[in-house]
Amino acid sequence: MSLQSFQSDQILVVDDSADNVFLIQTILEEEGYITSTAEDGLSALAQIEQSPPHLVLLDIMMPGMDGFEVTKRIRENTKLPFMPILLITAHDSPSVAQGLDIGADDFIRKPVEVDELLARVRSLLRLKHSVDERDQIARQREDFVSRLTHDLRTPLVAADRMLMLFQQGVLGELSPNMQEAIITMARSNQNLLQMVNTLLEVYRFEAGRKNLVFSPVNLQDLLEEVVKELTPLAQEKGLSLQLNLAEANPKVMGDRLELHRLFTNLVGNAIKFTDSGSIAVDLNLTSAPEKTSIDQQPSDYVTITVKDTGSGIPIEEQATLFERFRQGSHKRSGSGLGLYLSRRIVEAHQGTIQVKSELGKGSVFLVALPMQQ
Repeated sequence: MSLQSFQSDQILVVDDSADNVFLIQTILEEEGYITSTAEDGLSALAQIEQSPPHLVLLDIMMPGMDGFEVTKRIRENTKLPFMPILLITAHDSPSVAQGLDIGADDFIRKPVEVDELLARVRSLLRLKHSVDERDQIARQREDFVSRLTHDLRTPLVAADRMLMLFQQGVLGELSPNMQEAIITMARSNQNLLQMVNTLLEVYRFEAGRKNLVFSPVNLQDLLEEVVKELTPLAQEKGLSLQLNLAEANPKVMGDRLELHRLFTNLVGNAIKFTDSGSIAVDLNLTSAPEKTSIDQQPSDYVTITVKDTGSGIPIEEQATLFERFRQGSHKRSGSGLGLYLSRRIVEAHQGTIQVKSELGKGSVFLVALPMQQ
């Protein structure tokens, strides 16, 4: 790396000893680095939040807030970009393993040697630039996929409308063979459009561009709507689709469109992977879900279960079923995004989603949502 490339690298030196700060600052600035200093942990954190540097040189032993606590707070702040932390420790100090465990990247002992200091600085700055480059490539890829997905949706919608006109006979009478071909084309186009819509929603969630509109949602009405829309699909396969409602009429605070997407996906999957038997959708009340990562739980939850008599899901696949691009081993498995998107929707509503399944005996998906207080 050339001297010119160093000049944009900003390094924060944190030490309560003015002599140590002056020495390290002099060494770094002679190499062309831009430096700033802080004499304690609190002022260092304030500088980092205001203008994150590319590298932090951090003394461990400082009055008030030591280097371990500063490191811990930097790593806990998810809004900060990645910045390497080089711990500076005295020869007689205890092991720096604690600092490395809580997020520091390297350490150097006092009194610092010029060549060693510069070598460690160069190494950590290479790490910083590599991480930044990787993150930039990831953002560019996500933006590209998002734009591509959005652009793909327009011609697919147009094709769907044209195929609908053909099926309705608006563009002229079709022969039986042509009608069958148009039906197949329309079904394939619908499947592709659904995949594109799912991918677009996933990237909206991941890019933080998904704005949910929360209002009281009547789950009985919502589930009746979903079941009514999907009943023809179940009937085509000779399946029974049943809705069992609680005596109470629970409401949740949520985005109705996203909750409709969630339960349409879960019931649609149950129909897709069930060849005979039935699908049952149950709405109940419970004091709390069986398993949750929510720290502050409301007293009451609404639980919705979708139970099918399909082939079931292998136990080894259940642990990763809700992860991104995790496809099942079933021959009809899709893109691996539907259940991931379902999990994101549930978590956005402060709820939980679980699966219980046994090969040959079907699957049960359970969604728990906090009831409107």
